[in-house]
Amino acid sequence: MGEKGRDSRLEELVDRYCSWLSDVRGLSANTVRSYRADLGSYVSWASRAGLEGLAPTHRELRSYLADLGRARYSSKTVNRRLSALRGFFRWLVREGACEDEAASALASPKVARTLPKVMSDADALRLFSSCDVSTAAGLRDRAFLELLYATGARVSEVSSLTLGDVDWGDAHVSLFGKGSKERIVPVYRRALDWLARYVDEARPSLLRQRETDALFVSTRGNPMSADALRTCFERHVALSGLDPTLTPHAMRHTFATELLDGGADLRSVQELLGHESLSTTQIYTHLSVERLRQVAARAHPRS
Repeated sequence: MGEKGRDSRLEELVDRYCSWLSDVRGLSANTVRSYRADLGSYVSWASRAGLEGLAPTHRELRSYLADLGRARYSSKTVNRRLSALRGFFRWLVREGACEDEAASALASPKVARTLPKVMSDADALRLFSSCDVSTAAGLRDRAFLELLYATGARVSEVSSLTLGDVDWGDAHVSLFGKGSKERIVPVYRRALDWLARYVDEARPSLLRQRETDALFVSTRGNPMSADALRTCFERHVALSGLDPTLTPHAMRHTFATELLDGGADLRSVQELLGHESLSTTQIYTHLSVERLRQVAARAHPRS
């Protein structure tokens, strides 16, 4: 160990693990960055505590979680960091870098179950109407928002779209989700029309004679990152006077809930969202029931 008990071997293995997540599992740069930050929290704690980070006891790991609790981190954050540690130590065991996997025995803190925020169709229309489609940037924003609403895509998936990912004839887009897994999602005609109008009328002027296959480009002609698209979404939320806490993921939640309300089966919604586990999709059944409950409460004379 180095100064103040810092374990350079542990840091090296965290680097190797993050490289493995990227190169072998194909996780996105943002996801790997999150893993690195969560594991960095543990590395820093082990250094401060003067502990051997590669061979923690169950008691020491409980102490780490207790420190996170005293620092007032949310249960969701603590669970995420614990999940990162479990994955890291499973990998260490497979690599022969340690013999024990104490993290797997730790119980996760209970997290209050909260339903995701959704938007109404009227909210979506207000969002669309905030785009000044007489300008190239406004036409691009309208196409982006329509595509979010039509596909339920993650904003990171939209940022990685290229012109070749849009099938104009069959009216669908190819999205590459977590782990670089591809899925085909149909796009309704109105959204496809706005997308075609953007590509034909606005995108060439935004490119400023630059060359890129990226579908959405900035006013400087550069591919728009996920952060740039989030900023775009937030700007139109503000212009529309909608709830300022709404994020692009609210469109994804709305997409799923509208499908279930319209009679779609859970497996189909799972496939369209790109969820690995059906249990992840099932939260939308609770959300759909909650919406029905609210309607009944407003409409029933005895409610």
